[in-house]
Amino acid sequence: MEITQTTSTSERDLGALTHLLSFAGFAIPFGSIVGPLVIWLMKKDESEFLDQTGRAVLNFQISYVIWTIVAVILCFVLIGFPILFVLPILNVIFTIIGAVKARDGIVWNYPMTIKFLG
Repeated sequence: MEITQTTSTSERDLGALTHLLSFAGFAIPFGSIVGPLVIWLMKKDESEFLDQTGRAVLNFQISYVIWTIVAVILCFVLIGFPILFVLPILNVIFTIIGAVKARDGIVWNYPMTIKFLG
C-alpha cells in the first residue's frame, strides 16, 4: 500500500536514510533495527511521514529477523538453506525500493511484513 504525503525535502531525506540505515545490520548485530529505531523515536512526533516510514522499516526489519531465525531452524530439514540465500537478497531489494519511494515522498509498506507497530 502506498501513501503519498506532502513532505519537505529534509523529511524525504530522513525517510530515505531510515530505510538505508537498515543496511547497518550487515555489519552490526541488530543494527538494522537500531539505526531506523533511533530516527523514528527522534522524529515520530514531528512528522507523520517519518512516523509511518519508521514504522514500516521497523516492522520489516523485525519480521526479517524472525524469518532468519525460522530459516536457521529449517536448515535442520534442509528447507532453510534456500530461504537463507533468498532473504538477504530480498532485504537489499526491498530496502532500496523503500528508500527510493521515501525520497519521492511515498510511504512504502514492505511486502511480507508482520505489523508489530501498527
